[in-house]
Amino acid sequence: MPEIILENITKRWGKFFGVDNVSLNIPDNSFITLLGPSGCGKTTILRMIAGLETPTEGRITIGDKVVFDSNAGINVPANKRKVGFLFQNYALWPNMTVYENISFGLKNIHEEMPVVDVEAKQAGDLVRALQNGNKVKEIIEECRDKNGKLDENKAYVKLIDNYNLSIYTAKELYAMGIRTASDAAVLAKTKLSEYESKLSGIKSRYEKEGKGLNDKYEVTKNGTPVMENRKLSKEEIDSRVRACSRIVKIGMFMDRYPAELSGGQQQRVAIARTLAPEPQVLFMDEPLSNLDAKLRLEMRYELQRLHVETGSTFVYVTHDQMEAMTLATRICLVSNGVLQQYAAPLEVYNRPSNLFVADFVGNPSMNFVDAKGTQGSDGSLSLDILGGVKARFVPSEKMELSQWRAERDKEAADKAEFERQRLLQKGAVEKSNKDEVFKYHVQKVEEQDDSIVDEPVITDEDFVIGIRPEAIDIDPNGKIDTTIYGAMPTGMESTLKLKVGEFLLTSVIFGGVIYQIGQEEKININGENILLFDRRSGKLICSGRIEL
Repeated sequence: MPEIILENITKRWGKFFGVDNVSLNIPDNSFITLLGPSGCGKTTILRMIAGLETPTEGRITIGDKVVFDSNAGINVPANKRKVGFLFQNYALWPNMTVYENISFGLKNIHEEMPVVDVEAKQAGDLVRALQNGNKVKEIIEECRDKNGKLDENKAYVKLIDNYNLSIYTAKELYAMGIRTASDAAVLAKTKLSEYESKLSGIKSRYEKEGKGLNDKYEVTKNGTPVMENRKLSKEEIDSRVRACSRIVKIGMFMDRYPAELSGGQQQRVAIARTLAPEPQVLFMDEPLSNLDAKLRLEMRYELQRLHVETGSTFVYVTHDQMEAMTLATRICLVSNGVLQQYAAPLEVYNRPSNLFVADFVGNPSMNFVDAKGTQGSDGSLSLDILGGVKARFVPSEKMELSQWRAERDKEAADKAEFERQRLLQKGAVEKSNKDEVFKYHVQKVEEQDDSIVDEPVITDEDFVIGIRPEAIDIDPNGKIDTTIYGAMPTGMESTLKLKVGEFLLTSVIFGGVIYQIGQEEKININGENILLFDRRSGKLICSGRIEL
């Protein structure tokens, strides 16, 4: 499977930028989730890679092939990019059976591919299956119903699944009568000899022509598969349909129509149909959003398994952070068309690049606390938080604030200069949906309407402390007095709202303890993953611990 490289991809409609100068490197065999709020541009990114949307600017490479380049005028159509697309609404044909839905796209493939000897493949598959006649008999006999009647269709599916056969080969194996033979092993051995002789004869014929057969039964010359512009044979189509149905476990539903299936089964059919053409990359646009909560959880496990079994590169769009965190090898978090962070799930959770990422990822959400203070000679910061609580923030690594601020200002100046230069180019337009520093929310007992509150004057002494709920512990020896303002026990844990002066903090306490509203307690802020953000730019400065 190929890697995918996006270079400075932009998509705009007039002055509205749906995607703004996004660059990404999606490694081979990775599971990437495009995460963000509705309307942030994640689906547009997916559609541009797939060829369903044309970028305004930039370059896209899939493997070693450039599929889009605005400067070179390259735009390879979607059907030539060898990608699969799984839509939110399944898009199954209601008048076609499951088999017909999965095979539909395969019948239209007409391209250069290796020549396969179907007769040799069938003989080879039967040789493999006939190694143990008693097992063949046992598999077929398992397909009797409670009245003892043999279900032939079920027997075909069992043979297909056990030996990776096509339906045509499975029927031929079933028709040998091994299940009714007095000695299944002897009959299977006789048939095995016949098919070994047949396969040997086919190979000898090719050898006389200076050709051969590889382990996939592709015709070779000088060790290289012979290529031909052709369509897939019925045997090849059926083999692919059966292989995909086996992966997603829908082999018994081939003759049913979509209306006769549950939502989860329809989703599996849609996945099988997408896998059947053997796409280089599999794109999925919120494919689980129409399922109930329990089924969504089950399908997440299925997608994880599918990713490992197929070895494909998955690119998955979702606005559900739980899906992103549990499925992805890397998360690409987008806001207002701009890439905010591209990293592994736990890195996004523990080291969010800015206030937006910190707020978006995590349930319950991160606590934000305004802080004011300065850095001392030892590198720690003396801060005022929560309306007068004195605290000391100790960075996990050595950090010089003056140097960090100089890099911040240089990055801002470089970005402004890049934008100025861009606007000088012919056809350039100014972005109407301006990028702004994320307006984080500090929880208070009495909430105020932000529209009537004057904007504060921000200085370099203003910071934001980010505290995950699990870092706040109820502790009899705690340094901060609090009152239980709200409590939601779920058995394994309790989510608490804690009142500290005029502020509210969210805490997650593990265990089955019951807390009463109005109960007086003490708390501590623990751990090395407390985050320090720059209030002016919203960017993460560093992580560390809080000493009260």
